[in-house]
Amino acid sequence: MIFQGKTILVTGGAGSFGQKFTELILKEHDPSVVRIFDNNELALVEMERRFADSRIRFFLGDVRDKNRLERAMADVDIVVHAAALKHIPVCEYNPIEAVRTNIEGAVNVIDAAIDQGVPLVMNIGTDKSVQSANLYGATKMGAERLFVQGNVYGARKNVRLGSARYGNVIASSGSVIPLFMEQRKTGEVTVTDERMTRFWISLDEGVRFVIRCIERMHGGEVFVPKVASMKLLDLAQTIAPEAKVKIVGIRPGEKLHETLITEEEARRTKEIDDAYVITPEFSFWKEENWKEGKQVPADFSYRSDQNSQTITKEDMKKMVDAMGHEA
Repeated sequence: MIFQGKTILVTGGAGSFGQKFTELILKEHDPSVVRIFDNNELALVEMERRFADSRIRFFLGDVRDKNRLERAMADVDIVVHAAALKHIPVCEYNPIEAVRTNIEGAVNVIDAAIDQGVPLVMNIGTDKSVQSANLYGATKMGAERLFVQGNVYGARKNVRLGSARYGNVIASSGSVIPLFMEQRKTGEVTVTDERMTRFWISLDEGVRFVIRCIERMHGGEVFVPKVASMKLLDLAQTIAPEAKVKIVGIRPGEKLHETLITEEEARRTKEIDDAYVITPEFSFWKEENWKEGKQVPADFSYRSDQNSQTITKEDMKKMVDAMGHEA
């Protein structure tokens, strides 16, 4: 019941994650107020019309503006930081803007939360931050490290910060699924490499995972859910079974497979029922935290091509259909 009666702020709150988080938290956890912080005026207006709930407040603002963040975080109990530039080609073409939003914006969120004494702060991470092959991944890796280290300063004000790191969200705005759906109208879908694999999670699963992470965080952890993988070729054939598949080659900054936990992180990783918990290496961390977790093997890594959990075409079709898309 950690959310009941609390005031929650969601940065990037008008995006797909923020809207689903708002929907579930209002329906199932009874907060007092949910503040939606976003720089997209139209998205805020449309979200207000969709929800029409008196518990929601809409803040027009940008994470690059620390003063606005501090105003938005006044008397807030929980912050969920989902704001980011996340489209890889956009970040590559506009690298300074990616740094200003994804790294400097993260610094502003951390500083504002500490200054305002927000007890719980959760960053939404990505598998792209692990062994990053593009600028987007590098900026999100930097943000993740900032949220871990922020606990050194936050502890003085009983502020705890953590991150949730997971893979591709099915049918989100940055997902390849809407692209495949559009391409199938032409009779041809493009896949960069027939061997390529990815971790997949539904938006509902991702939001519920973040909620569970907030409920059990000590501060400093990176949480990784146990999720399934699928080949991009199989996904394309699921979305467009009648279409021809054209192999176009890996794009700049794209990986063949994704990694959620590296071997270097394994020595700090505990396994729990539904997730892995990567613990920090800093003096603020208490060894008794996560005693219930099982230490993973020293050579453990969590990769999309070596994952024991796989998604069948039939299961993926059901997941996509359940989100209101016809696969």
